[in-house]
Amino acid sequence: MRILRLTAAVEKKLLLTRQRRDVEAERVAARIVSDVRRRGDTALFAWARKLDSVDVKRGGVWISRHEMDVAGKSVNANLLRAVGHAAHNVRIVAEKQLPREWTLEVEPGVKIGQIVRPIETVGCYIPGGRFALLSTLIMTVVPAKVAGVKCIVVVCPKPNAELLAAASLLGVTEIARVGGAQAVAALAYGTKSIPRVEKIFGPGNRFVTAAKQLVSSDCAIDLPAGPTEAIVFAECGNPGWIAADLLAQGEHAPDAGSFFVTTSRRLAKQVQAEVAAQLKNLPASNPAHASMCRAGAILLVPSVKAGCEFVNRFAPEHLSLPDAGSGLMKSIRAAGTVFLGPWAAQPLGDYASGSNHVLPTGGWARRRGGLSAADFVKCISTQSISQVGFRRLADDVQMLARAESLLAHANAVETRR
Repeated sequence: MRILRLTAAVEKKLLLTRQRRDVEAERVAARIVSDVRRRGDTALFAWARKLDSVDVKRGGVWISRHEMDVAGKSVNANLLRAVGHAAHNVRIVAEKQLPREWTLEVEPGVKIGQIVRPIETVGCYIPGGRFALLSTLIMTVVPAKVAGVKCIVVVCPKPNAELLAAASLLGVTEIARVGGAQAVAALAYGTKSIPRVEKIFGPGNRFVTAAKQLVSSDCAIDLPAGPTEAIVFAECGNPGWIAADLLAQGEHAPDAGSFFVTTSRRLAKQVQAEVAAQLKNLPASNPAHASMCRAGAILLVPSVKAGCEFVNRFAPEHLSLPDAGSGLMKSIRAAGTVFLGPWAAQPLGDYASGSNHVLPTGGWARRRGGLSAADFVKCISTQSISQVGFRRLADDVQMLARAESLLAHANAVETRR
């Protein structure tokens, strides 16, 4: 892992790398999305066979209840216990995140309120590359259920026994064995087999991300999810623990970015040595392990203030502050999630702390936070106005309407006098 002095040129290069459009992924995704939208299941099945080597037509689109029951009996009971533990914590947090209904009398006779209604149908995309990510299933399905979503459609190209067992435990009844951009298109526009949903949740590879952005004008999406990224920012700390957190996020994919930001050259060198040592103990068969030091770096900053400003401009998906007592958090304005203290290992948040691991990447943390139960509902405003309230508002509303030359608006008030 390289040690670099954080100059203006180095920072510019890092930020520009994240802003580049993935033209190839957009081109491929556009072709697939257009095909599925036009030909429905025929295209969906063809792309599944070509890209995922899955014969959906022969095996059936939907996972049967029997398959899920068999999977539940075949997996380790301790795994199901861990799933239950993680789901419990995610559920508690989601319940706290859910928007509340309220009513407020803004002036006599004028009551404004908010009612909360769940989105009717959602799609949860579960990546299924090397492994089906059952943690993503937990992070999308649990808040959807807390929000009261009636229809939850899960898609995954190659769901394994662990995923199916977890789905059964979480009460999921609809799992389709499709993935990629073709699954996103099917969820967005509907096919004979896959129902059209109102919003798509969950991360995926570059083609899935491109497809989600392409369909977003017709179907809502949670947030753009690019390559995962993490920053650890510390002046002091355990170099072995810091290195372990950097490697943990770096193993997701070859383009994952892990950065250690520090004012200490001594600590930088210690972390660099630890990364190299720990990397030797990770399996070389994982392509991400072989390249995880290329997309990240150790960045030396001249001061804590400079480090904080860089973090805020970068707006990382994951941010670790091992020295939580230093007061650094007061200066942080943009991050998907922040791990405070030396014991807050990043994988705890990926799986079981209760905080959602579907987070903004690529600088989106400057604009929004991570996924929450609030993303699965609609907040609808209500307006109750009595005759007293009407009389208090009428003159000013007519004045404003006429100023905009919207005479029919003024008339709708005048006719009630």
